[in-house]
Amino acid sequence: PFLESIKNAGQQIRQCLPAAGETIRTIERLVDSRRQCHDLPMSDDGVDERTDLIESLRRVRFGLRKPLDGMDDAQASRRTTVSELTLGGIVKHVSQVEERWGRFIVEGPDAMGDRNDPNRMQAWVDGFRMLDGETVAGLLSHYEEVAAKTDELVRTLPDLGASQPLPSAPWFRPGARWSARRTILHVIGETAQHAGHADIIREALDGAKSMG
Repeated sequence: PFLESIKNAGQQIRQCLPAAGETIRTIERLVDSRRQCHDLPMSDDGVDERTDLIESLRRVRFGLRKPLDGMDDAQASRRTTVSELTLGGIVKHVSQVEERWGRFIVEGPDAMGDRNDPNRMQAWVDGFRMLDGETVAGLLSHYEEVAAKTDELVRTLPDLGASQPLPSAPWFRPGARWSARRTILHVIGETAQHAGHADIIREALDGAKSMG
């Protein structure tokens, strides 16, 4: 009701002050975005941990997808900052990250690939950008497939505390292990971080903001 009252007030102001139309439209987009976020299911106190993890994943994924609303393939592949990041590239990267860490939970460090593979660096670079033939629709569709697999894994994994050894890498402590729980939290954090990147890129494209 509160969000609806804000939107109604904006409509009334626009009728009285036509020049304020663009400002009011921005307010309306913000209200609609807030409503969509709040309409996502919320767990009640006492709901099990797996439900909370899945809902957290869904919320940060929403924040990542939202900046692509209304974007065509050309817009989604445009750089708007000094970074190489684009809207399409971010979704592609996060899809690969979530898919890889999901496999890590089940398969262990072998799922992360061989750091000494000469083709791995090029694949990593390509994972941040839209290549010829890739589309926004295709990237989002694949992201939905990855998300569904992750959610099912969280629901059905026998033990969230089961751990796997992390692959050998300079950024991981030697001998460290991550539980399934810790891995899912990492995916949530990574997705939230890149949702912020996507919001900045979208605002630089056309001034639109996902969450204000």
